[in-house]
Amino acid sequence: MREILGKPVWLCSFLLTVLVLTACGGGATATPCPPTPECPECPPPPTPDAEESAVEVPFQDLWAASGHADQAAEAFRHWDQEDPPEVPASCAKCHSAPGYKDFLGIDGTEAGVVDNAAAVDTVINCMVCHNEAAATLTSVTFPSGVEVAGLGAEARCYQCHQGRASTDSVNGAIEEAGVDADTVSEDLGFVNIHYYAAAASRLGTIVRGGYQYEGKTYDAKFGHVEAFDTCFGCHDAHSLEIELETCTACHPGADSLEDLRDVRLQGSTEDYDGDGDVQEGIYYEIEGLQETLLEAIKAYATDVAAAPIVYDSGAYPYFFNDTNDNGEADEDEANYGNRYVSWTPRLLKAAYNFQTALKDPGSYAHGGKYHIELLYDSIEELDATKVEGLVRTDVGHFDGSSESFRHWDEDGAVPGSCAKCHSATGLPTYLAEGINVSEPIANGFQCRTCHDAVPGYSMPAIASVTFPSGESVSFGEEAASNICLQCHQGRESTVSVRRATAGLEPDAVAERLRFLNVHYFAAGATAFGTEAKGAYEYEGQSYVGRFAHEESYDACIECHEPHGLNVATEACAVCHDGVGSENHLRAIRETEVDFDGDGDTGEGIAGEIETMHQLLYPAIQAYAEEVVGTPLVYDGHAYPYFFVDGNGNGEVDPGEANYGNRYTTWTPRLLKAAYNYQYATKDPGAYVHNAQYILQVLHDSLVDLEADVEGLVRPTGE
Repeated sequence: MREILGKPVWLCSFLLTVLVLTACGGGATATPCPPTPECPECPPPPTPDAEESAVEVPFQDLWAASGHADQAAEAFRHWDQEDPPEVPASCAKCHSAPGYKDFLGIDGTEAGVVDNAAAVDTVINCMVCHNEAAATLTSVTFPSGVEVAGLGAEARCYQCHQGRASTDSVNGAIEEAGVDADTVSEDLGFVNIHYYAAAASRLGTIVRGGYQYEGKTYDAKFGHVEAFDTCFGCHDAHSLEIELETCTACHPGADSLEDLRDVRLQGSTEDYDGDGDVQEGIYYEIEGLQETLLEAIKAYATDVAAAPIVYDSGAYPYFFNDTNDNGEADEDEANYGNRYVSWTPRLLKAAYNFQTALKDPGSYAHGGKYHIELLYDSIEELDATKVEGLVRTDVGHFDGSSESFRHWDEDGAVPGSCAKCHSATGLPTYLAEGINVSEPIANGFQCRTCHDAVPGYSMPAIASVTFPSGESVSFGEEAASNICLQCHQGRESTVSVRRATAGLEPDAVAERLRFLNVHYFAAGATAFGTEAKGAYEYEGQSYVGRFAHEESYDACIECHEPHGLNVATEACAVCHDGVGSENHLRAIRETEVDFDGDGDTGEGIAGEIETMHQLLYPAIQAYAEEVVGTPLVYDGHAYPYFFVDGNGNGEVDPGEANYGNRYTTWTPRLLKAAYNYQYATKDPGAYVHNAQYILQVLHDSLVDLEADVEGLVRPTGE
């Protein structure tokens, strides 16, 4: 071998590459690394009897012990007996060094595709990742066809750890078979995502690696803390081992890979697998759901496909005929000749998701909630009775599948007007800088959303919070619950409604008017009543201020568990007999006044509000038809909520609840009443947060519409 300064050419080139990549931050910085000289193949991994190298190669020992260098592994030996013995082009990118280089185009072929089969006897060596083309990769195209751009060094990992199938390929196979959900088709075969599809787990619904059922929404990229939010943040780039010493800062006791299975974040409050254990790690929640799904698969195969099925994770193609119907994959059953062929579309989808969760052994860390959703949906599709006791998603702040976080997926970012409350990083930015700017799309809140130090988990000091009305309120100097008010304040107020209707005749339709939506869960505005002016307050009327509850339970996190958000009902029961669940809170009332005039003074205050709310809707409809001349209907699940009632039947018919049919003939009087109707709807806990305030604004809305209020009583605030 040629030598330079007494060193082999390959070693000099490798050392030069390492130095260049180190200087450039491993290719993760904005400045592209300079080109490295062409270099022959790195040597094969050392064998026990190999001579000790005269020069120490950086990271060689770490790499040599990794799966990437395991020359005896099936991943590299699978094609030894083929004729000729070579890795086909469809597999070469990830199962050979020449194949990956072919994909990068550094062998002179077209970049982005693998043109040629590759020789066996290669591994994933130094120059696969340490070359100019690999170092400057910024995007990866997944099997779904989705291209993920703006990546750093992890783009090299994503190229292979993405799987080989997706929702799209499963749907494609089913469409080609052309049969209904429960019909066996000889044209269907098992679709295998392949192995270690960690990137598909991490990116969730963005790349559709699992089978995502129509009509369902799913978690997106699992957002870990910033310094540990890439492949290299958690795995050593050469040994591939998890750097456990960095985990223990936030996860005490995680001293081994086995210990990581016990990790469960504070936001994971649900018993997803229904075994009654909400302390076990997410790994075990997924494991429990996998067991339930496999049993559902077996039952469906027997009862619907009429062909018993068994699974063997170590034998291709994994699902086999259970010839003796004993529920086990016996030695003579787990072979290709006995592969399962009685697939229906419904069975194929579920089996695909089972395999997807199983073949990423780190799924619980890469994207645990995404897999929980996939497994839950698969179980439900096979047998809806089997999801009783199971839980699909987290509570609101941590439900990455919800519209609150998924609304902007197609836009690529959360705009500044929404980012404070609908991204993981918007609130910290606002608290630090006092501004709202666009933020990356989030998968729910993170620890740093509400805590200004992690670990440590201290709360930011907030003296008071300014509401949309311009008023500032506070639970107390630097009270922890003040952070809740930052988002649970609504987006409109008395002030904005008055501004919109200023100078207009009360009953004249104004083209400039549009419906003003308070937004959702404005609990803070309700709690502070007229101090925040969240609802529309009619001129000439007085309204109650902050609802004064018992001092120890007079703020958000005193009544709600801050992560699970559930109400501390056990504390309520001390003063309110019979309270054993949140639903029992609806029966509480502290007065004998019959506000809604229905003669029932034994019902909870929630019932009083409900009746008043029910009275307001027909009053709004009557005014819209009789005064405005355009009938109106309301749908609380479709923006912008109020629509033209085209046939005047008072009901929301198919085709009416859409933006193109939105109600546009607003008068000031109608807008004010509709605003208050929506306000009471969108704070489902209003009866607890400040019942008298809500009753006052509902009562005044009825009066302003000249509805019949005989028998109704307006709260005095006493």
